[in-house]
Amino acid sequence: MAEVKIANGWKEYELLMTGDGQKQEKWGNFVLRRPEPQAVWPIEKQWDKAHAVYHRSKSGGGHWEHIQKIPPKWRISYKHLKFYVEPTGFKHTGLFPEQAVNWDFTMDKIRQAGKKTEILNLFAYTGGATAACASAGAAVCHVDAAKGMVTRAKSNLELSGLADKPVRYIVDDAIKFVKREIRRGREYDGIIMDPPAYGRGPNGELWKIEDTLYELVELCSQLLSDSPLFFIINSYASTLSPLLMENIMGILLQK
Repeated sequence: MAEVKIANGWKEYELLMTGDGQKQEKWGNFVLRRPEPQAVWPIEKQWDKAHAVYHRSKSGGGHWEHIQKIPPKWRISYKHLKFYVEPTGFKHTGLFPEQAVNWDFTMDKIRQAGKKTEILNLFAYTGGATAACASAGAAVCHVDAAKGMVTRAKSNLELSGLADKPVRYIVDDAIKFVKREIRRGREYDGIIMDPPAYGRGPNGELWKIEDTLYELVELCSQLLSDSPLFFIINSYASTLSPLLMENIMGILLQK
């Protein structure tokens, strides 16, 4: 049976309520309510008052209804790491708090390695994992197809006092970048990826996780060093089962 890990190290984030396809969370001093498709159960009581509520549009996207005034963005901390929370038009806040268990895991592995380590972070978003690995002493290659997300990642690392750490920021399609790294003979001691279910690269490259994930993991397996520390795949937005992920990694990563 797979081990269940709980992100219980937060002091400035709290999941308050879930149900009826929504979740309500406290981010620092502000309470937000937004859609959560997996919260299929009914709520047990009326929603507590929130500072802002996200409403989906039937035509796609949506908007935030500001019930109380909130700033465009604000700071939140996880242990020694600091991040900006910035609600977007796509319901996201710029941070996935459940990933803190992976941040702790990667930091522990890097510190215990006792050597210089190189980490590749694909679909790296606003840099939570990048900040964690850099703070533990790793050199990190941060790759995302969206230039705006890479800019936000740089801001988060600066906020955590990590601007001087060895981090390469790359705006590129994940598969194209990995293929180039293979040709260059690069190796990484750890690989992290958080692929979306569907997306586009910076030049319109189509990504559909069910069509492309196996190829990407197979390519990434060629970048692993002789003694890798970890290979992490997040699949929150995916309809693919954990068993499928386990089988892909079992086939491709056993050496």
